[in-house]
Amino acid sequence: MRPLVMGVLNVTPDSFSDGGLYLDPDRAIERGLAMAAEGADLVDVGGESSRPGAEPVSEAEERRRVLPVIEGLAAHVRVSVDTVKPAVAEAAVGAGATLINDISAALWPVAASTGVGWVAMHMRGTPRTMQDDPRYDDVVSEVHAFVLDRARQATAAGVGEVWVDPGIGFGKTVDQNLALLRHVGALAGDDFPVLVGTSRKSFLGRLSPTPDGRAAPVENRLAASLGTATWAMLAGAAMVRVHDVAATVHAATLVGPSELVRS
Repeated sequence: MRPLVMGVLNVTPDSFSDGGLYLDPDRAIERGLAMAAEGADLVDVGGESSRPGAEPVSEAEERRRVLPVIEGLAAHVRVSVDTVKPAVAEAAVGAGATLINDISAALWPVAASTGVGWVAMHMRGTPRTMQDDPRYDDVVSEVHAFVLDRARQATAAGVGEVWVDPGIGFGKTVDQNLALLRHVGALAGDDFPVLVGTSRKSFLGRLSPTPDGRAAPVENRLAASLGTATWAMLAGAAMVRVHDVAATVHAATLVGPSELVRS
């Protein structure tokens, strides 16, 4: 069985990659259905940007953005909701979401009370502050300990499906991101499946600059996104979160049987 692929669907005006493209619910639903046709196992619907420096939005506005889209997709593909607000998570579950993708790693009580899955992700600070000089004594061990502690709390509270995510790009430097990627296998060796999201993130642009030395723009980060997703899957990640679904599903299909690794 291949690793799972989660498609990113941001219904926001300011997300770093697809911000403004899917503000219209009908267009967002169309995109979600297209990702499902491309092989996405889940579509992750988010109504509040978590890019570095992003400003929070109100609960009412976030609900207005995500609920019609979740309702329109839930009968056709598994839907997760990307939120840090308990009331938005509860409403999203009511609309058909079955996984809470939680960058705050604090919403396991909602998952427990509603009977859905939950992702515990590591983030230093908030989206507005997370890239303000992030420092760690040992980023790998600190992130590892944090997500496992939250995952165990969720399991003890009765959450049946718990994922852990090291939070690539969320309060980390380029070197810290690479250290976490290099040690994905250690996190994958624990009792919880690992979700990794590197897709189109800014550190990839800096690692694969344009010929004139500038960071590659978002639209030119497919190769780096595929490379890091494939690395993570080979290292043991059970799911990757991506914008480019079709290409990543092809890569995951090659990784899944592990024929290339065993030969």
